[in-house]
Amino acid sequence: MRLGVNIDHIATIREARKTYEPDPVAAAIICDLAGADGIVCHLREDRRHINDDDLRRVRETVKSHLNMEMAANDEMVRIASKIKPEMVTLVPEKREELTTEGGLDVVSMKDHLRDIVFRLKSAGIKVSVFVDPDIAQIKQCSNVEADLIEIHTGHYANSKTESELVEQFEKIKEAAIYADKLGLGVSAGHGLNYHNVKDIAEIEEIEELNIGHSIIARSVLVGLDRAVREMIALIN
Repeated sequence: MRLGVNIDHIATIREARKTYEPDPVAAAIICDLAGADGIVCHLREDRRHINDDDLRRVRETVKSHLNMEMAANDEMVRIASKIKPEMVTLVPEKREELTTEGGLDVVSMKDHLRDIVFRLKSAGIKVSVFVDPDIAQIKQCSNVEADLIEIHTGHYANSKTESELVEQFEKIKEAAIYADKLGLGVSAGHGLNYHNVKDIAEIEEIEELNIGHSIIARSVLVGLDRAVREMIALIN
């Protein structure tokens, strides 16, 4: 099981004071050294945390896998084609949301996404799509020729009852199995933390977990190196 660490919230802390620290690039280096398999960062259209200079410097510095989360639009395709991350993850994006609230609606956007995926893959970049654990959406991810999917685990993470937790877990497992049968790579993320990650990590079709907020929150108390190492120990 691989771990991608999302460093967006290092930049969120920096932007609270509009200063230069903490530096997301320094955080990426620590995550690398602690054993993370990749670095994830979301370049939002409003640049609310990670900005263009952050992304450029992370690309120049990070020795592990770089996964750029982005909206499926022309501006971001141009930036990704120039920066050359190993992978991009296409995500829905709304200005008013605090964080990504759900998966991309691939079914309704299939023609647009097929063009976006083609352009990114032509630039030598693998393409993942962030989707809810929904069979119809995953099928369309294959149809638009994405390389991978990232299953949205937010509903699982926010479950209020044991029965709801079990129901959401089964949806994720079913989605992972279906995607794997279609030949799609499978990762998962959103809302995963030190308390709920172990069951998801045991789904054998899931190859990678992308986790940000929980690791950054714990790092405030114990340090980023330890927070990353503790998560790696849990998922393995």
